[in-house]
Amino acid sequence: MERIKIKKLFSLENTECRPLLEKYEYPYEVLPHISDFILEYAKTLDMDRYDDLGGDVYVAKSAVVAPTASITGPCIIGENTQVRHCAFIRGSVFVGNDCVVGNSSEIKNVIIFNNVQVPHYNYVGDSILGYRSHMGAGAITSNIKSDRTSVKIRLGDKVIETGIRKIGAFLGDYAEIGCGSVMNPGSIVGKRTIVYPLSMVRGYIPENSIYKNSGEVVKRLDEC
Repeated sequence: MERIKIKKLFSLENTECRPLLEKYEYPYEVLPHISDFILEYAKTLDMDRYDDLGGDVYVAKSAVVAPTASITGPCIIGENTQVRHCAFIRGSVFVGNDCVVGNSSEIKNVIIFNNVQVPHYNYVGDSILGYRSHMGAGAITSNIKSDRTSVKIRLGDKVIETGIRKIGAFLGDYAEIGCGSVMNPGSIVGKRTIVYPLSMVRGYIPENSIYKNSGEVVKRLDEC
């Protein structure tokens, strides 16, 4: 269980959501509280640096938001972040500084750390994306099981009952997700791990690894 704790996956100095994340041990415990945190945090924003767009949507003045983007609150968009054409932000979303939410990408109930890119045709729901993580074009987080029951997180032979019906993925700092990959509900990718394109990921992938397929996960020699 130690491997999937918040403090193991993420460097909390790289997000303004640190006060929320420090309250919990495991990332899935955070998901039901993102919306309330955004509403409270918004009260502390320096309004010389942020625009209040109404509907609990706050965008840094230094951010660039395409006119075709759709943003529903509560939502905070950090400094120097780009929200590109036709991005669909559906609420309960905290986007950090220096990020990219790309064309036709859809996100909801998500914490995005600083310097994260979800740049092309991504779906990210009920997830946390760590510092400098990146999702290749078309990579998605699947956040609900086909039978609509609560999501279980698989950690080797151990199965963790979360009691939560919608959980996407948790990407550790510097995680790299290849194009067209699917993160099944409750997937956890450790720090500095690379997932090959067109992968179907389930359960926990250790940090400093290369995920080639479900039967082949190797150590990153350059990160040892």
